[in-house]
Amino acid sequence: MLKYFQMLVEFLWGLPIIVIILGTGIYFTFKSGFFQVIYLKHIFSETICKTIKKGNKSEGAGLITPFEAVSTAIGGSVGVGNIGGVATAMAVGGPGALVWLWIAAFVGMILKMAEVSLGVYYRQTDENGETYGGPTYYMEKGLGEEKGHSWWIIPATIFGGGIFSTFFITVQNYTVSEAVSSAFGIKIIYASTIYIVCNYILIIGGIKTLGKIASKIVPLMCFFYIGAALYIIGINIENLPTAFKLIFSGAFSGTAAVGGFAGAGFRQVMRIGMARSVFSNEAGWGSSPMIHASAQTDHPIKQGLWGAFEVFVDTIIVCTLTCLVIVVTGVWNSGATGATLTLSAFESGMGVASKIFIATGIFLFGITTSSGWYAYYEIILRHLMKSSPRLKSGILKFYKIFYPVPGFIMVVMATTIGMPGSTVWLFADFTTAVPTFINVAVILSLSGTFFKLLKDYKTKYILKEEVKAEDKIKVFYEEK
Repeated sequence: MLKYFQMLVEFLWGLPIIVIILGTGIYFTFKSGFFQVIYLKHIFSETICKTIKKGNKSEGAGLITPFEAVSTAIGGSVGVGNIGGVATAMAVGGPGALVWLWIAAFVGMILKMAEVSLGVYYRQTDENGETYGGPTYYMEKGLGEEKGHSWWIIPATIFGGGIFSTFFITVQNYTVSEAVSSAFGIKIIYASTIYIVCNYILIIGGIKTLGKIASKIVPLMCFFYIGAALYIIGINIENLPTAFKLIFSGAFSGTAAVGGFAGAGFRQVMRIGMARSVFSNEAGWGSSPMIHASAQTDHPIKQGLWGAFEVFVDTIIVCTLTCLVIVVTGVWNSGATGATLTLSAFESGMGVASKIFIATGIFLFGITTSSGWYAYYEIILRHLMKSSPRLKSGILKFYKIFYPVPGFIMVVMATTIGMPGSTVWLFADFTTAVPTFINVAVILSLSGTFFKLLKDYKTKYILKEEVKAEDKIKVFYEEK
């Protein structure tokens, strides 16, 4: 049975979805004039540099600040996606998978920028004056109201169903519990119990509280993790040339079996690299726009810049460092997978103390991840029941109580039947593929709106010129 499920996942992450992600990303890259490259300095100056200089301040209507939104989104990827997912890519696809992570991230920067911008542009204000948005919103408003496609409900339903499948088939609790169990020598089921208790504590306060907590935890853990990774690479600097040789040679020719590594062909390397990149930085997946759409901003592209920044930090910096640590320490072919592989790499370079440190980091990031996804599911539920406030209130109360349960059940199943980490990540690949395919196709359909927004932004904020009458766009949510 598992064999057939693996075949299904490999098909979903085969040529069709790779073509649509790379193809759409390349189209947006060329059409935008290589914006994520030419204006990389501008992206940084208008996001993290501006926040450091002026503080975590709002720039318009919204539920949380732009920095709180990106902290929640980065927290959802750095830690679980980067530490556990990237290690699985190394274990299954070999060092060459890193090149495909880079390629997917390069086009992913402009894809994430587009979907976040559209999420903000098409967001709506509810009966309490709070702003929410995301793919289902821009499917309704963009495809339905603006383009007149009555069938918008079909992709919205498939997308929503695909996202909600991750509610029942989730790897967050398992990955975090695996790391904590390995580092502290406790049973994985106990680690999982502690995890869900912390989940309940965080989600009680709602989306506003989640954003504030993420903005405190995420930057601190990112700096510590990057510093630890650079230290290990530094003390193994003599292995760096060999590591890069393995990375580039394995990307296009595959990697032969060695040590505990079973070997991987070209297609497998490409598939696992692309899949792990999307799961890590979530570009094209459609998840991040749901939290970014609640950000306080006065222009969609301003928040879109945070989306591009998010992918760069997540994959180009953190994923790369994780991969290099695993390769230069020589543990990539040990046969270990998931967070355990990353932990063993850090332990080999810094001793047992680093293992505990990284496991604690994974736990904190994992909590941010799960709480961030709590917000995503809530936003979809709010959209689904927007015309029934009373029913919506009841469903959301039940959802808050039930939310951490499926992740705990996944841990119980994995420990009861002895499910390996690579199998758990197969489920993650399956739940990622369907909504990604739908969302990227919709982004492509609404590309005209994104490029109008980008032109408006460049004219106002980069060229600092007056926008021509024929190029003016509607105020993005007040007039909707």
